[in-house]
Amino acid sequence: MPQTTESLEVVGAVEGRIRSLMDDHRSRRNHWYAHEVVPWEQARNYRDVPWDESQATLDRPVRTALVLNLLTEDNLPYYHAKIAGNFPDDSALSEWSRLWTAEEGQHSIAIRDYLLTSRNCDPCLLEDERMATVNRGWRNQLSDPVDILSYTSAQELATRISHRNAGLKADDPVAREVMARVSADENHHFIFYRGVVTAMLRQAPGLVLRSLHRVLSEFSMPGDQIPNFRRRAVEIARAGIYNLRIHAEQVVQPLLRHWQIDRIGGLTGGDAEAQDGLMAIPALLITKAEHFEARLARRDP
Repeated sequence: MPQTTESLEVVGAVEGRIRSLMDDHRSRRNHWYAHEVVPWEQARNYRDVPWDESQATLDRPVRTALVLNLLTEDNLPYYHAKIAGNFPDDSALSEWSRLWTAEEGQHSIAIRDYLLTSRNCDPCLLEDERMATVNRGWRNQLSDPVDILSYTSAQELATRISHRNAGLKADDPVAREVMARVSADENHHFIFYRGVVTAMLRQAPGLVLRSLHRVLSEFSMPGDQIPNFRRRAVEIARAGIYNLRIHAEQVVQPLLRHWQIDRIGGLTGGDAEAQDGLMAIPALLITKAEHFEARLARRDP
């Protein structure tokens, strides 16, 4: 959908609240350093000791999740361009995009250094896939400012949960600490974006409801350009790290509750239809999840 003047006006109207949310974020987030959580004492020279599968210490689904999450983080330049390129240079969201990008950059550093020092990935394959992923880019079609903010609210929460669950399922306290740091950052970013959407809902409920319905009804994570994405996504889903049920119960439903979507009154026409459509999304996702789980159960011995 093309960028609209109305959407920019809504974002501009909550500029003060956005700056307040940025101040809250700066005071809330604990600055950290990736090098402090990487197990450098485990590192060995790959020229002297080439990598092989037997050196990996984590279960395969956890390794798959960490690599998939890392490759998703590696496309940060495209995410920055999407946010920075759709808001005025002197706006609060342009300033936020630079802060957010700087913080997000730590994530790929920490996860990559962990994987390489702990030998839980093939280093050559990882770099080949990074090159392929970044070269393919990320071509999300969202260009409306409100749609972008609706998307990032859900995407940051989903990313936080995926990172957290990968860490919780890792049989390694270092991996758990790395992913706890990363998921904490994602949670802070999620709180910011959710707060922006909350402010916009108060300013223009109908417009924002229509945006949320568009975004959440066709939501997908920014990873389909990653090599073997579907196979990896199924492996992660089977392991309970991230799947449709988690998305419905831990992303969509909490967002709808927080924004009190069902309590917004005075709506008519397309705005009311968007409200009804939003409230129906969790049940639709659960139905899809049940079908997916049934297919997996038939495949398992």
